[in-house]
Amino acid sequence: MTGTQQADTGTWPMDFPEGNAVHRVDVAELCARLIRFDTTNYGEGDCKGERVIAEFIARMLTDSGYHPHVLGPCPERASVVLRVRGSDRDLPGLLVHGHLDVVPAEPEQWSIDPFAGTIQDGYIHGRGAADMKDMVAMMLATLLNWAVDGTTPKRDIVFAFVADEEDRGDYGAVWLAEQHRDLFHGVEAAIGEAGGSPKELGAADGSSIRLYPVSTAERGTAHMRLCATATSGHGSYPTEDSALGHLLAALHRINTYKWPLVLSAAVRSFLEEANQALGKTVDLQSDAGVEAAVDALGKAGFMARATIRCSVTPTMVHAGYKVNVIPGLAEAKLDIRSVPGGEVQALAIIDELLGDKVTREFLSPDGPRPPLEAPMDSPWFAAMREVLLRHDPEAVVVPQCLGASTDAKAFAPLGVQCYGFAPHGPDPEGRTFQGVHGIDERIPVAFVRSGQRILDDFLTSV
Repeated sequence: MTGTQQADTGTWPMDFPEGNAVHRVDVAELCARLIRFDTTNYGEGDCKGERVIAEFIARMLTDSGYHPHVLGPCPERASVVLRVRGSDRDLPGLLVHGHLDVVPAEPEQWSIDPFAGTIQDGYIHGRGAADMKDMVAMMLATLLNWAVDGTTPKRDIVFAFVADEEDRGDYGAVWLAEQHRDLFHGVEAAIGEAGGSPKELGAADGSSIRLYPVSTAERGTAHMRLCATATSGHGSYPTEDSALGHLLAALHRINTYKWPLVLSAAVRSFLEEANQALGKTVDLQSDAGVEAAVDALGKAGFMARATIRCSVTPTMVHAGYKVNVIPGLAEAKLDIRSVPGGEVQALAIIDELLGDKVTREFLSPDGPRPPLEAPMDSPWFAAMREVLLRHDPEAVVVPQCLGASTDAKAFAPLGVQCYGFAPHGPDPEGRTFQGVHGIDERIPVAFVRSGQRILDDFLTSV
């Protein structure tokens, strides 16, 4: 394998001894340890810590008898890939992926150090606790415990601990899929973020249910630059032919546009099955009926609302260099998310809303990354449902469409069916994860420990 390698400069904590001894680990402590690696991804190729955490993971795996590959397109950016051979080589392989990088944290807004990796009050605290060093810890703990127990899965399982998910994946999953396709030979399906976590919902009869959405689809992603040009001039002589005026008018049209409903198969199934479990009937033939079906799900409807329509969000605007100068150039950037089946229509609508005074271009030379859909009636989804029911007989397992984007978009072009399944079990005191991409990120210890047991069960039984 090619790839740049560098010595591990991280330190080994007391509970993860250095050396060749094979040992079991506590997944919660391991998650906290991984949080202490600051792997902040600032975007545009600027990230720190990925190489160090990759070497740390590879070293633990090597000490347990595995032979991982540490790979990256440059010295600072690295991923770890390991194939565990199964007992039945005729079965198709499975990919399990989790990302090592995290979004930035602003310490002054947090009540604790975001990279201290503390465990208190039943939570693991820190940036990445729920996105997604919890899953990385669950993957790593499963492998280390397999080494202790001598466990061999039924099929080949490829574990990928990847860089750069919080940007474009060009230094991580995209690079691996394009430059090291052989690592994923024979893989038919993949699991990664996000899905498989319980959500407590109140039923019509006053009882409650535990809903476990598993992602079988994702919205597409496109990042776009808008540009308006006109003649610059003196601020004291306003003009109707204003670059900034043209841009603001286009952004206003985009911001106030009511996007049409487009129900993918996953969204339709989610709304029908989740409402049925709550004892409620739905009518998905009208806009009002769909909105009512979403509202009926309470907090679980938050993600569903983001997946019934395309969305276009202006996120950056730039124009001008001096207060008394009318700028001749104005630019903005859009974050576009298209639902499965709605991507072509979305671009056509954007062009109409922009008008003839504003041009557009995609920020990526590859253009949009299309929506994904994996089969809901597959043996893979059935196995996810079965393992959740084994660990929680009251689980209501439903498909969902993820409103955001994951590394699944890098692996799907390899012919891999991609699911969002990073499972957790319920917390006995009702805690849940909080602060993803926000402040005071944390995840219940019970989530991570039960999740690792569920993941282990799934990977050894599927």
